[in-house]
Amino acid sequence: MSVRIEKLEHNMAKLTITVAAEVFEKGLQQAYLKRRGSIQVPGFRKGKAPRHMIEKMYGAGIFFEDAANDLIPRAYDEALKEVEETIVSRPVIDVEKVGKGEEFVFTAEVALKPEVTLGQYKGLEVPMQDRTVSDEEVDARIERERESNSRMIDVDDRPVQDGDMIKLDFNGTVDGEAFEGGSATDYPLTIGSGSFIPGFEEQLIGKNIGEEVEVKVTFPADYHAVELQSKEAVFACKVNSIQKKELPELDDDFAQDVSEFDTLEEYRQDVRRELQEQKDAAAKSAVSNAAVDKAASLAEMDIPDAMVDEQVRRMLDDFRRRVESQGMSMEQYMQFTGMNTDAFAQQMKPEALRQIKNSLVLEAVAKAENIEITDEKVDEEIEKMASSYNMDKEKLKEIMGEFEIDQIRSDLAVQAAVDVIAQSAVEVEQVEEAAPEE
Repeated sequence: MSVRIEKLEHNMAKLTITVAAEVFEKGLQQAYLKRRGSIQVPGFRKGKAPRHMIEKMYGAGIFFEDAANDLIPRAYDEALKEVEETIVSRPVIDVEKVGKGEEFVFTAEVALKPEVTLGQYKGLEVPMQDRTVSDEEVDARIERERESNSRMIDVDDRPVQDGDMIKLDFNGTVDGEAFEGGSATDYPLTIGSGSFIPGFEEQLIGKNIGEEVEVKVTFPADYHAVELQSKEAVFACKVNSIQKKELPELDDDFAQDVSEFDTLEEYRQDVRRELQEQKDAAAKSAVSNAAVDKAASLAEMDIPDAMVDEQVRRMLDDFRRRVESQGMSMEQYMQFTGMNTDAFAQQMKPEALRQIKNSLVLEAVAKAENIEITDEKVDEEIEKMASSYNMDKEKLKEIMGEFEIDQIRSDLAVQAAVDVIAQSAVEVEQVEEAAPEE
């Protein structure tokens, strides 16, 4: 096998891969052995016809496609060993020459990793981050804690109010006909949650336990059940029970119940400290992200479209796994959101391009700064990983291959490059431009 590399514009390349005639002949023979059992030739039992008879009857190229499909992946992988450049996309394959007793030639068009010319990456000005924790934020966090420690108590001396949790029976009809999912018994519903059709929950306010009421609503035009979209519906409802949320008193007893502190003031100060840590961490991350984005915008690189497409594919695969982990298929997600995969992928392209630029720039900064990750630092990182997995470090190292360890080293170098950029960044207050006078 031989490979010839032709550089194209925009960091694309075409590999011309030639497979020897005798290798292609072996591929044809393998294809014949696999398929002969499914090919019928008059005068021969099924699976017993000689190859030359099959080729005579169905054409000399009957096994070309099978042989090519088997040979191309293996020949491409072998060709990559002779390519010094880093390939960053899937190949686009095109068969150039195929014939019995001849060399098999195909091309693979691929994207090459671009060279990066760094611009300024130290001392970059980035927007100033607000690190102030307000009293309102502290109050809101404590209020959420009160909510999570609330209890529901039965109410029987008043009608339904906004915020109540009720249980109700309902039977819905459209044009006098019942529809799937339109009825339930003792259904739990929090008034004001917006979990039902718009306008449904509001019509239950003021109703008493045992009271029957007709609720009239119109299904939204984008309702997930197409047959109900924009349809008017009538629900015969009866409230079976009412409960209201009771919050604990905001006092020292509450502080003792939800924290390690004896007084409400001590608890409040700890909440403020925690919020401050979160704000500081968020600000640090925002500065890092802004500085890296700016460094990427000041660098020069020619990123091929195929590299962006490959990154989008990875992002789609990752998104699909996350959706499926929540018990939903990608097809269902697209149906619920009214999207299609092509449009979704198109939306991902700007973020894919940003990720590629940042990654390339960080690698270039690590090289420019002569950042080297020692074996000791790699071991420290593996030890952290082992601790998080509750595993022995040496056992984890045995499981890891050379690729995984190299990836850890690369990730640490990239993080060190982020630190170089972020730690030298300068936060500046953003001045809003005055609107032009009309």
